[in-house]
Order: sequence, then C-alpha cells, then structure tokens
Amino acid sequence: MTLEWEQVIVHSEDPVALGQWWAEALGWVVVHSSDDEFEIRPEPDRVPGLDFVRINESKKAKSRLHLDFRPDDQDAEVARLVAHGAQRVDIGQGDQSWVVLADPEGNEFCILGQRRQ
Repeated sequence: MTLEWEQVIVHSEDPVALGQWWAEALGWVVVHSSDDEFEIRPEPDRVPGLDFVRINESKKAKSRLHLDFRPDDQDAEVARLVAHGAQRVDIGQGDQSWVVLADPEGNEFCILGQRRQ
C-alpha cells in the first residue's frame, strides 16, 4: 500500500481571504478557488498543499494541529510575517527557541530557530 500526502485541510470562516493570506506568506500558487474552498500548493503539481474549506463557526480553542516552519533567519521571518498580518501569541509555550504566531483567523503556527548542527 502506498499513501501520498495530498494536503492539509484548514477550516475557515473566509477560505478565500485566509487562503490568499497564506499563499502570499508562503509564496505558493493557487490551484483552486471557489466561494467555499481555496487550495494552494508550493507549485501547481507539487504536494502537499493547504486546502482552506468554509466552516460557519469561529475558532474556539488552541489548534490541535499546527504548522512549523524553519527559516534561514528567524527574526527576519517573524518580522515579515507580523508585517503581513500575523500576530504573536502566547499559548503557554514559555521561553522557547521558537516563536508562536497566529494567522488572521487565529490559527497558530511556529517559526523555529536555527537547526542544531
């Protein structure tokens, strides 16, 4: 049996707006767009992607699943994403080497520090 990871589904009150925010933040391309679904990928034929699907309720608690990103320059990437509309959030992480941010709908994600050699 072979499984290929196709995408991560992100429930969203406004999938087009949130999906576009992530497309710009990641530099990914839009592969599908409708009023209720917005899918982006690193390249048109490359998976996995992110698929934003409409749900008619707001986020109520800490996300059970989140994305981690490891940039070349953590400080610069955090500054870029905050300027793009992300917010720093405290989910009880304490003093760590990563920074927790949230997208415009409050979905947490982490910007990791430099990889240990």
